[in-house]
Amino acid sequence: MKISVDTNVLARAVLQDDAKQGRAASKLLKEASLIAVSLPCLCELVWILRRGAKLSKEDVAVTIRDLLDAGNVVMNRPAVEAGLAILEAGGDFADGIMAYEGNWLGGETFVSFDKQAVELVMQQGQAAQLLS
Repeated sequence: MKISVDTNVLARAVLQDDAKQGRAASKLLKEASLIAVSLPCLCELVWILRRGAKLSKEDVAVTIRDLLDAGNVVMNRPAVEAGLAILEAGGDFADGIMAYEGNWLGGETFVSFDKQAVELVMQQGQAAQLLS
């Protein structure tokens, strides 16, 4: 079966915080011939893992990289890599996704009130501006 997953399916498979749902999610993910993971789904998953489950950025990055490397998972790899670069540099995964996708859509400069996000995006070689 080819599936598109909701964040809660991935979260249950990763966290195993509900035994019944965790087993069902893991079984589904193992049996699916294709798992389509959207960027909003990944942003939500990272938020849940960092804020809710209190996992380290390193553990979250490993989890996302494991998904990227799974043979049956498809996602926007360049956008995910951009998100991971910001996450691993100490920032917010979603900021990396937004900067990448905004650039892909034709935006030339990432603009934010978030000083850290602007600095990290600039460190990745993209134009960014702090709005104050």
